[in-house]
Amino acid sequence: MAVHAVRLPTTQLHGGISVNLSPSNPQTVIRFGCGSSKRNRLVSVSASLREGDGHGKDSSLRALEVKKILEDSPLLPKPLSSNQLAETVSNGSRVRVAYQGVRGAYSESAAEKAYPNCEAVPCEEFDTAFEAVERWLVDRAVLPIENSLGGSIHRNYDLLLRHNLHIVGEVKLAVRHCLLANHGVKLEDLKRVLSHPQALAQCENTLTRLGLVREAVDDTAGAAKQIAFEDLSDAAAVASSKAAEIYGLNIVAEDIQDDTDNVTRFLMLAREPIIPGTNRLFKTSIVFSLEEGPGVLFKALAVFALRQINLTKIESRPLRKNPLRASGGLKYFDYLFYVDFEASMADEVAQNALRHLEEFATFLRVLGSYPVDTTML
Repeated sequence: MAVHAVRLPTTQLHGGISVNLSPSNPQTVIRFGCGSSKRNRLVSVSASLREGDGHGKDSSLRALEVKKILEDSPLLPKPLSSNQLAETVSNGSRVRVAYQGVRGAYSESAAEKAYPNCEAVPCEEFDTAFEAVERWLVDRAVLPIENSLGGSIHRNYDLLLRHNLHIVGEVKLAVRHCLLANHGVKLEDLKRVLSHPQALAQCENTLTRLGLVREAVDDTAGAAKQIAFEDLSDAAAVASSKAAEIYGLNIVAEDIQDDTDNVTRFLMLAREPIIPGTNRLFKTSIVFSLEEGPGVLFKALAVFALRQINLTKIESRPLRKNPLRASGGLKYFDYLFYVDFEASMADEVAQNALRHLEEFATFLRVLGSYPVDTTML
């Protein structure tokens, strides 16, 4: 494979990565660049291409060559797996923030909103992001906890209890879904659509009107990546406009979600808690369990009502280690209760409420006391 630079129309694929493609020129030039001054470099790779009409076998070969070069590039951040955690180290220059998914995911945008100019680190699973923070491989994690349309992300509630991390903030992100396809593919060419199950459900009316067959994948940005790398001409992805920019896709339709009030709330997690204050609006998240009996949950919630403390969220989850409890010859499901309330742990009224709750709760843990995100974009 010869190495040299040529000037051709450029297609932006990934931040500092661009691809020059020309059907009349038998060469493809792929350029890689990093924003960091220490790692800045430009590599031009020329790959021979056979002549073709751009839609047949030669086009597929070209797509495979591009895919192989992109996947092998050390400059592309690849999602961390649990097996790779021990190999990851920080370069010490920026705050490293873990998120679940691949580049272009809504979680990446949330991480960048929470920590501007951070080094966003993609992880394959939610568990991996938690572990990365605990093992000092990243500084923070930003993970979704609830969506205004889809409800709670139960997996992350369970992981909050399993891991010893603290909630140090929240960030709310408006979700604006786009229909993405490869360049040259028209709306009438589409037969199927790929995306995360929640994203597909949030665009139900639009996708039904278009008559597209839904295919569920792990995440929205992963769907966009698959469309681009496999050079699909009959399929589109439901993902963000940022994913279109990263993977060189065309936005066929914008704002295709059924409800415009589509907002996801993310939690910012750290190894150490922050010191709560009273100079701004704070929220506190707790988890507790109770004995079985009539009015016990009412009694627990009354400790907040008596003190005029507003509850913004309550979620129940099965107690995994002991899901069934015997009482009076009967067996009951045993639950944990996750509660968010609008008060800082620096406030005496919040401290008194938890002291009261602790008198009869069988378990109580403060997950974090942190500033409320009052923005919606």
